[in-house]
Amino acid sequence: MTDLHLPGVRVVRVTDPADERLGDYTRLTDVALRAKHEPEKGLYIAESSTVIRRALAAGHRPRSFLMAERWLADLAPEIEELPVDDAPGGTGEPVPVYVGEPDVLEAITGFHLHRGALAAVHRPPLPSVHDLVTGARDGAGARRVAVLEDIVDHTNVGAIFRSAAALGVDAVLVSPRCADPLYRRSVRVSMGTVFQVPWTRFETWPGGLAALQDDGFTVAALALSDDAVSLDELVADPPQRLALVLGTEGDGLSRGAVEAADQVVTIPMAGGVDSLNVAAASAVAFWATRTG
Repeated sequence: MTDLHLPGVRVVRVTDPADERLGDYTRLTDVALRAKHEPEKGLYIAESSTVIRRALAAGHRPRSFLMAERWLADLAPEIEELPVDDAPGGTGEPVPVYVGEPDVLEAITGFHLHRGALAAVHRPPLPSVHDLVTGARDGAGARRVAVLEDIVDHTNVGAIFRSAAALGVDAVLVSPRCADPLYRRSVRVSMGTVFQVPWTRFETWPGGLAALQDDGFTVAALALSDDAVSLDELVADPPQRLALVLGTEGDGLSRGAVEAADQVVTIPMAGGVDSLNVAAASAVAFWATRTG
């Protein structure tokens, strides 16, 4: 490697895919590796210039960048504004930007890097559910939150976050076994809105729903049930604070989550269809319950 220094940017040319400094980006297509690697190291991978910009705008701290040289000018203004690594044990230097030819980058990541750039970013600490919902909206507290139970598909998680951002949901809360919103695919599908919508993870489930109720939320479980009310009925008399609970693909919500809810809500269906994909259902429910 040869280090090149541009004003405010530390550029490091990549020639050896096996260089140990590139370990954060190695074999990103290996799902099992990423699922283990990202939480343990306290990192997530931001993919594409748009997503990286949104991560930086949210105050997230990158450890490094990886990109083809032609994308460097596009991100240079944001990178130049980053502080040096002055954390305990840090290098005291600007965040490194690893630059390489497309074939070298593909050998590192396991796929063709055509979306501009990657960044390895330090994960911010997650707040408690109580702290999040009582201060998620300009200090006044959240009024409408989404709760995701055990959703395993990262694409669905990302799509739900994108709908939450677009339709004014104040926060997203995920169960202990729900897929990681900061997994690379979730971040990409969400177009970086996982950095825009406040979120955190329950420590207990479904017991955490009782804490939401203690904070003044009406918990509405989206599920099929003989005693369910329609989404139209919920919207006609909306609670002051609403938590919409969405269940895992296929099986839907667990019995424990449904029993812990204040009411069960269904989206009226036609054409012999009994339910929607969870991401589609979330968008419908968010739109119907929007407050402004």
